[in-house]
Amino acid sequence: MTQGKKMEAFGKLLTIMDELREKCPWDREQTNESLRKLTIEEVYELGDAVLDNNVQEIKKELGDILLHIVFYAKIGEEQGQFDMEDVINHLIDKLIYRHPHVFGKVEAHDSDQVIRNWENLKLNEKGRNKRVLEGVPLALPALVKANRIQEKVRGVGFDWEFKEQVWDKVKEELAELEIELKAGRKKEMEEEFGDLIFSVVNAARLYGIDPESALERTNQKFIRRFNYLEENTLLKGKSLQEMSLEEMDVYWNEAKKLEKS
Repeated sequence: MTQGKKMEAFGKLLTIMDELREKCPWDREQTNESLRKLTIEEVYELGDAVLDNNVQEIKKELGDILLHIVFYAKIGEEQGQFDMEDVINHLIDKLIYRHPHVFGKVEAHDSDQVIRNWENLKLNEKGRNKRVLEGVPLALPALVKANRIQEKVRGVGFDWEFKEQVWDKVKEELAELEIELKAGRKKEMEEEFGDLIFSVVNAARLYGIDPESALERTNQKFIRRFNYLEENTLLKGKSLQEMSLEEMDVYWNEAKKLEKS
């Protein structure tokens, strides 16, 4: 599709949004607050499609998210705060400002350098009273937030010199957890579990692994294997409650072999 066709399609979308706000009772009632939970849901659905590498679903979910962006902009326009043009121009200005190695004279030879420049520029544009971690949304899920915190501080140089060093920290946190588990101190156990998870998330980041995606893939793998176990149990006229762990393991291992084959 040519640039002109893309602009034409986007213009048509804006016109449809105008009509929906004017003529559709449901669309007319929506506010930023009512859309928020739906937007979060759409983003997670896009995440699922990306993990599944489902191109058609990715396309569909991107459309749903684009609808929400246009919706928020329309509400902003109605309230005299901003419109779609303001949203786009603000984004354009930000992209140009934060990519001086593309649109200016700054040099960046690798992605690490780009990230450092990016974080420094963000601090400067927000003002000197701002802090490195202020840009991390409070509402992020804890696992995603941990990864984002680590990426932020890395951008200003607070990171391991060599990625292999992180494993000493993981072992240290595991040893501290084991001490609290033996002592049975509930509050301290929770704290050390958190420290251990945070250090494992750090290791994932250093090795270029998205911990959220990695964990979700494991969730999906567990669901597949457990569903296989449950379905085959039911086919034999049994219930899971009647089976021993050893009997369950037979089907679990079958599921693992089928996946590998």
